[in-house]
Amino acid sequence: MTTVLFIHGTGVRPPHAGVLYARVTASLAEAAPGVRVVPLDWGERYGARLAAGGASIPYDGAGATERDAGSEEDDGAAAWEHLYRDPEAELALAAARGPSGEIPPGAAFPDEEFRERLAALAARGEAAAPELGPGLGARASALARSPLLAPAAEAVDPEVLATLLARALVAAVIGAALAEDAPVIPDGATRDAAVDRIARELGAAAPGTSRGPVGRLVARPVVRLGSRYAVRRRRALTGAAHPAAGDVLRFLVRGGPLRAALRELVASVEPPVVLLGHSLGGIIALDTLIEAPLPGVPLLVTVGSQGPFLYETGALPHLEHPQPLPAHVPAWLNIHDRRDLLGFAAAPLFPGRAEDIATDNRQPFPAAHSAYWTDPAVYRAIAERLP
Repeated sequence: MTTVLFIHGTGVRPPHAGVLYARVTASLAEAAPGVRVVPLDWGERYGARLAAGGASIPYDGAGATERDAGSEEDDGAAAWEHLYRDPEAELALAAARGPSGEIPPGAAFPDEEFRERLAALAARGEAAAPELGPGLGARASALARSPLLAPAAEAVDPEVLATLLARALVAAVIGAALAEDAPVIPDGATRDAAVDRIARELGAAAPGTSRGPVGRLVARPVVRLGSRYAVRRRRALTGAAHPAAGDVLRFLVRGGPLRAALRELVASVEPPVVLLGHSLGGIIALDTLIEAPLPGVPLLVTVGSQGPFLYETGALPHLEHPQPLPAHVPAWLNIHDRRDLLGFAAAPLFPGRAEDIATDNRQPFPAAHSAYWTDPAVYRAIAERLP
């Protein structure tokens, strides 16, 4: 009888562990009658925990000063967070308000002057705010052609519009830098000074509107729970998230006891033994097999695992790229879903030693990372290769 030793992934703790084991056991039994499933329930004993009760977390919302929880500052940060993703969000809100009055016959359309000023700003390139980094000229040129400019110009005062346009430009430049993982990003004071300077070039008279009435008038609707919610609930959020990230870090730094526990469990069950690891469980199984031979294990199955990625980046504890997979590592089936951003391919790194199967559980990430265990194709692929 083949024994499948199932190794769960990050963050799995009771009671969810029992539900997962029951599902894997029942589905494997259906796909491969007679197979025995034995779990390595490592989360409680070897997984990460906040040993000092979260003393390292600097803010939990209790006893915070007015400045710590200040709604205006927090709302401002949350509004910028939104603008970095969608620089024209405030313009869209302004445009949606509709015209503030009729345009007199023969008068220039309100947006014409702003398009000219944006074009002049674009011609100067980054000169208006070099501290922001590259891209201001191109962003100004694109904003001058925005279809939102005309309705926004009809809806709000020119002074307000100048600041909204400046905020949109600065957000677009910083947002692009964030998307490119730029190592240096302007702080809030630098950002706000750039907004004021650009706003004046676009017709604003007084500095500081980027943090005053304009922000409250137009920016506030884009603020949701975002950053403010995350900061004020940091202890709860960290407490919920730390097992997943902490489990990976703990294994990579202090994985010896867990690898030893896996070896002991393999030795205690009847061979042949198949190691089936999900996510971090696949890393645990792979790294243990690389460290030294595991007698009686003819097959390794990893599902949605980051083992190949750790190897390629030099973070797998017992094998550094480009070292080859040791000869004693058994046949390796690696299953990953194309929408699972935490599942990686092994065959390109280990040609002839690892077999990849790409599945499609039709779920978006992160649901795709956990949906393997309700996908019959996963169990069929495993059953077809069991010894």
